[in-house]
Amino acid sequence: MSDNKEFLGKEPVGKLLFRLALPTVAAQLINMLYNIVDRIYIGHMPVDGALALTGVGVCMPIILIVSAFASLVGAGGAPRSSIFMGRKDYESAEKTLSQSFTLQILISVALTAILLIWDEDLLLAFGASGNTIGYATAYMDIYAIGTIFVQITLGMNYFITAQGFAKTGMLSVAIGAVSNIILDPIFIFTFGMGVRGAALATIISQGLSTIWVLAFLFGKRTFLRIRPSLMKLERKIILPSLALGFATFVMQASESIINICFNSSLLRYGGDIAVGAMTILSSVMQFAMLPLQGLGQGAQPIISYNFGAKNRDRVRKAYLCLLATSVVYSMVLWLFVELLPTGFASLFTSDQALIDFTAPALRVYMAITGLFGAQVACQMTFTALGNAKCSTFVAVLRKFILLIPLMYVLPHIWTSDQTMAVFLAEPIADFLSVTFTVILFQHVFRKVLKSL
Repeated sequence: MSDNKEFLGKEPVGKLLFRLALPTVAAQLINMLYNIVDRIYIGHMPVDGALALTGVGVCMPIILIVSAFASLVGAGGAPRSSIFMGRKDYESAEKTLSQSFTLQILISVALTAILLIWDEDLLLAFGASGNTIGYATAYMDIYAIGTIFVQITLGMNYFITAQGFAKTGMLSVAIGAVSNIILDPIFIFTFGMGVRGAALATIISQGLSTIWVLAFLFGKRTFLRIRPSLMKLERKIILPSLALGFATFVMQASESIINICFNSSLLRYGGDIAVGAMTILSSVMQFAMLPLQGLGQGAQPIISYNFGAKNRDRVRKAYLCLLATSVVYSMVLWLFVELLPTGFASLFTSDQALIDFTAPALRVYMAITGLFGAQVACQMTFTALGNAKCSTFVAVLRKFILLIPLMYVLPHIWTSDQTMAVFLAEPIADFLSVTFTVILFQHVFRKVLKSL
């Protein structure tokens, strides 16, 4: 192995973080377009745009679960590959990559079968009504066929970024996102396919991204290569990767469960318009979450590699750079949302009633977003250090211990506006979670630095 594989342990941390994080943040911003461009086009469909938007919004919990399974494998395997690289154990790094690819395929087959068999039952349980179930099933029936493309593109792209090929990782997402932006209006409006056209554009675009990702990881430009001889699953390789990726899986899968709980509660207290508003709120929240995760993915190879190499100063510097940039970004976004909630709502719909309902809810829902950069920076660093327990716990704390109970308790306390009480659960849970996570991280991180 040549010395150029060791740049993660040699280049200045600030410069290196900027070089790696810029493409990963760009990739997440592009990925955000992937996630919301369908909703933007669908929400502006003539006649039934608002109902169609709500129907596709009900599909979001399922889409999030599919993405979470990709992260279960990729977000756990990639940091372990980086740590192995830091230790100069390149065989174990390639075993982790190759066996993760095998597992992604197996998971994809299982998920596709489940979605095709039980799609309508799942969507009704997740908040679809008689008015919106037709739109939801029309979208999901086609989206399910492309599950394997979503799994491979999202999951294996972690391994591209983890080796320091941040620009290549960005292009993986960009190819699909640009294709989706071009194909969406053609299928939705020109061909008159509506929500089916949006789903078809999405799976074709993900298929193009999959070709790019596999061509790179099977090719000669990568440091670590998928090797058929190493693809047979081994417990000692896969189980630690899954344990580490479980935190990211919980963080993303819990978003699905939260969406289900929000949709069912809001359908009860506010009807279809409240569920439609939630579709917009969760879309705007992605403006915060995805770039923050991009920053974390940019810092992860630096932290993991130098942790494996026992380079204390570089681990500390990389975390501090990640924390500073994450907090600055989240504060800037929070300011824009609080000042321009109507503008954000208008991106997703031209229905004035839905815009008027969504704008004040958006201010409440994202009231603590400015502090959330600290939460994500700490959680991503836990993962980069291979600390599965702490990373999983803080993910579970925010969603399951705090947010879900608050979502059901607050409407019984604030009875004058029960719909807004449901939205209020998010900022309260975020504030408590950020406070606890920062305190826990400082305690654990001191021990990690001493051990190095």
